[in-house]
Amino acid sequence: MAVDKPPGLLVHRTQLAAGEQQAALQIVRDQLGQPVWPVHRLDRGTSGVLVFALSAEVAGALGAMFEGGQMHKRYLALVRGWPAQETGLVDHPLARDPELPSAGQTMLEAQTRWRVLQRLEWPLSTSPRFSTTRVALLEAEPLQGRRHQIRRHLKHIAHPILGDATHGKGPLNRVVATHLGLQRLWLHASRLSLTHPVTGAPLDLHAPLAAHWPATA
Repeated sequence: MAVDKPPGLLVHRTQLAAGEQQAALQIVRDQLGQPVWPVHRLDRGTSGVLVFALSAEVAGALGAMFEGGQMHKRYLALVRGWPAQETGLVDHPLARDPELPSAGQTMLEAQTRWRVLQRLEWPLSTSPRFSTTRVALLEAEPLQGRRHQIRRHLKHIAHPILGDATHGKGPLNRVVATHLGLQRLWLHASRLSLTHPVTGAPLDLHAPLAAHWPATA
């Protein structure tokens, strides 16, 4: 089962958000009237393609495909600034847990490809030095599935995702939220390509951008 997860919805309930009653897993389970198994994660603030398995066996097969890099994921992100190049590859190891200091943690291999889709210049000032704000719409392809991989990698190249409270810039995020009239993490899982684990048929799952995305207005 593939769904288009809205921003702000948990994939499953967690003690980190103990007061939150709704989660995608429970909603899909109740709509189908049967158990479902999560096979990958999206951050709470990220919207887009999310896949569940309808059996434990298929969940195991899909999980192995994710671990083996047999699924191709594409994300769209609104980031601060204009990259100097049109395409790039971030090759930067990441600590296993982004919530903890990196020192002393195991560092995991991580690469993310990206390309510029659109360059925007908004009529708002987020710095006393500039009267406008430059923003880029990027397509990002993580080659692994490290936690917060795209968010951490885009911060590493000085183009943090707008609305990212953990890895972004607070003052910028607040001005942008006021300008757009919406506060969210501007990261969207737009496409997931894989081989069906039972039939072997190719699947290309796509979730379009919501109408509130400024790059499509």
